[in-house]
Amino acid sequence: MVLDKIALLLVIVGALNWGGIGLFGFDTVAFLFGGQLSLLARLIYALVGLAGLWCITLLFRDTHEETGHSPHTA
Repeated sequence: MVLDKIALLLVIVGALNWGGIGLFGFDTVAFLFGGQLSLLARLIYALVGLAGLWCITLLFRDTHEETGHSPHTA
């Protein structure tokens, strides 16, 4: 599903950003978009947060039902 891939991409961006903050004290999103309080940076932070919530649903999905494939068939 396209929405799943977009959400996963945003979660990866957020994880890399937090990794940069934790390891180097550098917030890439804030650097690129005008500081933590800029409208664009806050929008990205919000989208990353929403994507994280969406990705929780991935944990509870039965992937075999979505694809229509059974794990026992070739």
